[in-house]
Amino acid sequence: MVDDVNGAVRNSPPRMVVGISGASGAIYGARVLDALNDLGVESHLVVTKAALLTLSQETDLTADGLSAKATATHRLADVGASIASGSFRTLGMIVAPCSVRTMSEIATGVTSSLLTRAADVTLKERRPLVLMVRETPLHLGHLRTMTALAEMGAVIAPPLPALYARPASIQEMVDQSVGRALDLFGLDWSAVRRWDGLK
Repeated sequence: MVDDVNGAVRNSPPRMVVGISGASGAIYGARVLDALNDLGVESHLVVTKAALLTLSQETDLTADGLSAKATATHRLADVGASIASGSFRTLGMIVAPCSVRTMSEIATGVTSSLLTRAADVTLKERRPLVLMVRETPLHLGHLRTMTALAEMGAVIAPPLPALYARPASIQEMVDQSVGRALDLFGLDWSAVRRWDGLK
């Protein structure tokens, strides 16, 4: 088979790595997995322990229910997993949500888990890395870390509501943010409400 320029293998489903860290907003990661299923993209999930705690507090999903949404789930400590290697071709990686701790670890390149190792691999292979950072307010250290990541090639994409879309529910707000993040990988999810000018 011949590799395409986006890192997938032709005649095979495209792949994406999905990380979920412990910031508030575990639903973003769950909806990323739903979107990738809708789009026919193979998803490789890695979740932190703090993320599982947040998931239990903020949603009705269990860890098993979350894993069932993914094509493959990798253990956080399994640094020998496929997604830890640059030879495992993917469209890139999204961390949704991304905690400040996770963001900071990625920025240093000193990775201690499979999630941050996979993000580091994504950067070194020059693939898209999208971090849906969930923190406010931001102090100068946070902003400097974001600047460093942007200089390395990551995209900082905080999940902010697009009020022009007139969301009628939390899920619509979540889906708009998720869909716009997936736009950065060239993926067009039908849940996104796109601006087409003033009427």
